[in-house]
Amino acid sequence: MNIQGLNRVTLLDFPGRVACTVFTGGCELRCPFCHNSSLVIKPGPSRFSVEEIFSFLEKRRGILDGVALTGGEPLLQPDIEEFIRKIKEKGYAVKLDTNGCHPDKLERLLSGGLVDYVAMDIKNSPERYAQTVGIPGFDIAPVERSLGILLGGTTDYELRTTAVREFHDESSFPAIGEFIRGAKRWFLQNFVDSGALIREGLHGFSEEELRGFARAVEPYVGSADVRGV
Repeated sequence: MNIQGLNRVTLLDFPGRVACTVFTGGCELRCPFCHNSSLVIKPGPSRFSVEEIFSFLEKRRGILDGVALTGGEPLLQPDIEEFIRKIKEKGYAVKLDTNGCHPDKLERLLSGGLVDYVAMDIKNSPERYAQTVGIPGFDIAPVERSLGILLGGTTDYELRTTAVREFHDESSFPAIGEFIRGAKRWFLQNFVDSGALIREGLHGFSEEELRGFARAVEPYVGSADVRGV
């Protein structure tokens, strides 16, 4: 496991849980607006050992009840299944953040009952996916398969999109809605410049614009909302 960070307590990252957040290093995408670019491009050696993480979790029994795994892309880690299994053995619920590029791993984790909640990124409409993830010729098929696994499964989940003025417009959101038709819940979050982006000069939207985009997706999903405004 390449573990680059640990947020020791969060009430926001795992719905309904008092959790910690573990950040893994590495991602195959190059989204220009990524706010964790240091974890994506050159994460470097692991900053925390697996033993340190489990020692921390042992001490937090009865205080925390969940572990959120994010990145980077956690499913890139070759030993992620074993890592999650040990977390579950300690009695913690697990939330997984994923970009949807690893449907086989996702399906195996869900079928094994190892993940309690999934947050999957939907970067844009299929037509604009490659541009938005920064990978020319990007094959969206794995993302489509991961989406199908979530929609057809029993594990609780959410889908989420970050709105960036340079990559999204009014036409993007009905197309996103069609792409995720039948999803349980979808959240729209505004782009915020963290100061450590892959590309500079990007912009978000006004609250009014965001709420209009959410209304465009609402007919396609169970719930569509704006987060963080």
